[in-house]
Amino acid sequence: MNKNEETARLLRINELAHKAKSEGLNPEELAERDILRKEYLLAFRENMMATMEKITIVEEDGSHTPVVKKDK
Repeated sequence: MNKNEETARLLRINELAHKAKSEGLNPEELAERDILRKEYLLAFRENMMATMEKITIVEEDGSHTPVVKKDK
C-alpha cells in the first residue's frame, strides 16, 4: 500500500468517526468502518514488527545484539 492510499484510508476512517458521533452510521458505513479499521491495524502491526526487527542493542564493547522476540 502506498502513502496516498494510506492517507485516503485514514481520512475516510476519520470521516466515518465524525459522522458516527454527529448523526450515526447506516449498516453499510458500519461495515466499511470495520473493514477500514481492520486493514489499518493490520498495516500498523506489520510496520511495527518490521521496525522492531531492525532494532539492535549496542553493547559497551561496541558489538550489536539484535532484539529477539520472547516465546510466550
